[in-house]
Amino acid sequence: MAVYTDVNEAQLSRFLQDYDVGSVLSYKGIAEGSENSNFLLHAERGSFILTLYEKRVDQSDLPFFLCLMQHLARRGVICPLPVQRRDGELIGELAGRPAAIITFLEGMWMRHPTVAQCGEVGRSLAQLHLAGADFPMHRANALAVEGWRLLWNGSRDRADEVSPGLAAEVEAEFTDIETRWPNDLPRGIIHADLFPDNVFFLGDRLSGLIDFYFACDDFYAYDVATCLNAWCFETDFSFNPAKAAALLTGYEAVRPLSDREKAALPLLARGSALRFMLTRLYDWLTIPDGASVQKRDPLEYVAKLRFHRDVTSPSTYGLS
Repeated sequence: MAVYTDVNEAQLSRFLQDYDVGSVLSYKGIAEGSENSNFLLHAERGSFILTLYEKRVDQSDLPFFLCLMQHLARRGVICPLPVQRRDGELIGELAGRPAAIITFLEGMWMRHPTVAQCGEVGRSLAQLHLAGADFPMHRANALAVEGWRLLWNGSRDRADEVSPGLAAEVEAEFTDIETRWPNDLPRGIIHADLFPDNVFFLGDRLSGLIDFYFACDDFYAYDVATCLNAWCFETDFSFNPAKAAALLTGYEAVRPLSDREKAALPLLARGSALRFMLTRLYDWLTIPDGASVQKRDPLEYVAKLRFHRDVTSPSTYGLS
């Protein structure tokens, strides 16, 4: 979450006339994030998150994201619920941007998650996968292997500016992953971006999943692999096997992984690390310093990629 487009009081008041939330009491921008402009909105009938969708989000994807949140919430997944306008639509326009209001969830995200919290994330991820199984809409993963290639083509020539030898290392890694990438694992709706800042807790109790704007159809186990990368490494990039075991145990308590999924997990984790390294690398090289889009260090995911490259058995992650 972040703020790239400012909103004044008059604009907001006119926008809220199309919703049954009452008059605005207060609002403030939310500084964290990298994709959209977000505000915490206090209105007469409650607290909400107001999101303005910036240019990096394809407007044609918005019905999928918002309807998915409705679907998951109705099946017991703790996630924000989009607020309908008076005309029944979920999307309006504010300050020249598509915009939506969603319900506010209490809690905070964990900068240093515990083993117990990792277990809760695994359980909730599996619940999300099961709840989304009958969602009727579909969206291809724009950041699957083909999308990685586009990012790499736009970054390869300057990769060594970030770290000497990075271009050759990533080229070899990409070729190996692309050649071996599976095509027959169980698949359905995945979150695809379930990082700690997209999960809220009240103590050790998970209080909500947010930010479904990368959700798509892909392998369930790929979503699990992304969570291993996001939740199970420490700030020095060392892997924490206790956190991984808790996350996977929590997941399998709800949706057991098949033998094929377990066997593929090291490769999927490498692919997920490559995906996030490439998006970070592309932004690092192409976005000017001082621009509004937040840039993150790609070398964090180079380190994770190297770790998974040396994994020879899913038992490293705590799986039998």
